[in-house]
Amino acid sequence: MGQCMSIDFKNYDPGKGYDELISSKGNPRRVAQVLCRYFSKLNDAELTELKQAVDLAIKALGISFTVYSEGNNIDRSWPLDLIPRMISSKEWAKTDRGLKQRLQALNLFIDDLYHKQQIVKDGVFPREVLAGARNYRKQCEGVSPPFGVWAHICGTDLVRGGDGTQYVLEDNLRVPSGVSYMLENRHVMKRVFPELFADIDILPVDDYTTQLYEMLVAISPRQGDVPEVVVLTPGIYNSAYFEHSYLAQQMGAELVQGSDLVVDSDDCVYMRTIYGMKRVDVIYRRIDDDFLDPEEFRKDSALGVKGLMRAWRKGNVAIANAPGAGVADDKVVYAFVPDMIRYYLDEEPIIPNVPTYLCMRDDDRSYVLDHLAELVIKPANESGGYGLLIGPHATKKELKEFAALIKHDPRNYIAQPTLALSTVPTLVESGVAPRHVDLRPFTLQGKKSYTTTGGLSRVALPEGSLVVNSSQGGGSKDTWVVDVGDK
Repeated sequence: MGQCMSIDFKNYDPGKGYDELISSKGNPRRVAQVLCRYFSKLNDAELTELKQAVDLAIKALGISFTVYSEGNNIDRSWPLDLIPRMISSKEWAKTDRGLKQRLQALNLFIDDLYHKQQIVKDGVFPREVLAGARNYRKQCEGVSPPFGVWAHICGTDLVRGGDGTQYVLEDNLRVPSGVSYMLENRHVMKRVFPELFADIDILPVDDYTTQLYEMLVAISPRQGDVPEVVVLTPGIYNSAYFEHSYLAQQMGAELVQGSDLVVDSDDCVYMRTIYGMKRVDVIYRRIDDDFLDPEEFRKDSALGVKGLMRAWRKGNVAIANAPGAGVADDKVVYAFVPDMIRYYLDEEPIIPNVPTYLCMRDDDRSYVLDHLAELVIKPANESGGYGLLIGPHATKKELKEFAALIKHDPRNYIAQPTLALSTVPTLVESGVAPRHVDLRPFTLQGKKSYTTTGGLSRVALPEGSLVVNSSQGGGSKDTWVVDVGDK
């Protein structure tokens, strides 16, 4: 970024959509008034100095992410925008309840699927959806993990529509990532803006790793002793390796690869150390089911541990997230989460889903095929924005190809309206401009539930773009949950 221009919020135009900080041209929301006054007083030189301070702090802390698409697994400095996203604590209290409600229902659903499948028998969840669930693992049937919890860590993607309504866009229940960037964003902002943290009542986020460690300890099969907790990583070439090493360090846990672990004849897991073998009680795994145990999943996996599933099924080791939790990490299953909340909890969903069409339903499929150019089409089991069709931006050839894909395998596709995502003022070459944003908070469930205060705000930096992924040019913002009412 070149020379920064000064920030003029008086002439900032949020446009027709919902802006998180500015309600209308020149009018900050109550939650952002102190922040906007602070930034408006800065001149060009001061703003440039602050931008450089953020960039230097990121380099000094070694905060990076890996871009696979460039062919060389290039590590890049993490992109953090200077202007935070702000949410009132009153609004966040409702979101917090909604996230805990959702994860509780999802865990009851996963546990039910691997036991009685009552929700299927009662006709609430279609048998054909379960039959086509790629991440359902027969190897998990009949297993009862501690507290009935399968998904201990969930990263929920939240978006806000043009009218200000907050929606759940998707649930990430396999190996959700991004929490380390949320924590480091706060670390950097506190370094660069100590006076803002003194003037604004910003709720803290830094207890996450303590909460994560306590949750992992609570699911240990050996209660009473201090359990041995390890973080299982695929290794240094994984795009989230920074996060794996960061969380292990913060928790005081060992960072291990599959080759560091062995399952002995007693069906317990041991870690190789310079002092000999040491029993492992809890594995926070950051590798997919397919690679977890070559004895039961992919035979060619060099990332996992032979016999691990045996040890887990016998209750000799706890795994978070549990194998098989990914059955609920499916875009078609997502559409039924509001029904799960009503079925298992007898409550109405606190946070709604984005309206969703299931292509496996005849009426929905007809509508989708007739309106492809207006909708976003998603395959059931892809993540990271792969395999998407954004109808309004698609060519005629792409629309024709997707119509054929939907007709060939309707179970594998859902469709949603193209949302006008909310915006946040963002620093660009010419000053400040609205850019689209989403939010990924993290919810823990074990003996008790916990949700981060805010989450990782990801921002689409190119003008008009809806793509927030850092690997595709997106950036991030610190998310401040602030103790004031909103306008």
